[in-house]
Amino acid sequence: MSDETKAAASPAPLTGPRRGAPGDGADRLVILLHGYGADGEDLIGIGDALAGHLPNTRFLAPNAPQRCTNNPAGYQWFPIPWMDGSSEADMRAGFSAAAQAIDGFLDHAAEAEGIGPDRTALIGFSQGTMMSLHVGLRRSESLAGIVGFSGRLIAPERLEAEIASRPPVLLAHGRDDQVVPFTDMAAAEAGLRAAGVEVSTHASPGTGHGIAPDGLGAALGFLTRVLG
Repeated sequence: MSDETKAAASPAPLTGPRRGAPGDGADRLVILLHGYGADGEDLIGIGDALAGHLPNTRFLAPNAPQRCTNNPAGYQWFPIPWMDGSSEADMRAGFSAAAQAIDGFLDHAAEAEGIGPDRTALIGFSQGTMMSLHVGLRRSESLAGIVGFSGRLIAPERLEAEIASRPPVLLAHGRDDQVVPFTDMAAAEAGLRAAGVEVSTHASPGTGHGIAPDGLGAALGFLTRVLG
């Protein structure tokens, strides 16, 4: 493949808002992956909420590579056939392209920020959780940890064969979630444990498809532990 063809085939670099320690003051990195139809601004507020408790931490919230079919003002990591009329092939292609883009973003962030994977955590929400679990567990150098809000584990039957590292994972989910069922948290936990991943869970009572204060508190405790 020529250099020109490679460049054409490569997804555009991901961009989005950032918060946290300026200049050389950061020695920890948290990357936030938003949900379907949203953007980096939707999750960067988590960085604002956590920054006072996680000093010397930089927060990055990239926008997904595709404009959302159902909400052109937002983005999607991959299309969802039963929501936007796309095909299964479209969904698989989008998922693969997004995984490649996130993998590249993690590599670039590590180099640009000078912060290694052992000091880097991923936080995902909904579709962002699906991407975080898929990409984060297939990287050869282990991340410090992964937090997944209101998501699910994609293709758990493939994980044991494809897993390359086992960072600890926190799964948090609203008990009243009508978008991604609460039962998906237990299914994800089972799939992760079967692949040898350390998993903790948090259920938010009375919470739908969102991040409740108690869930954010659980995430803070987890990040404080894994980031040191």
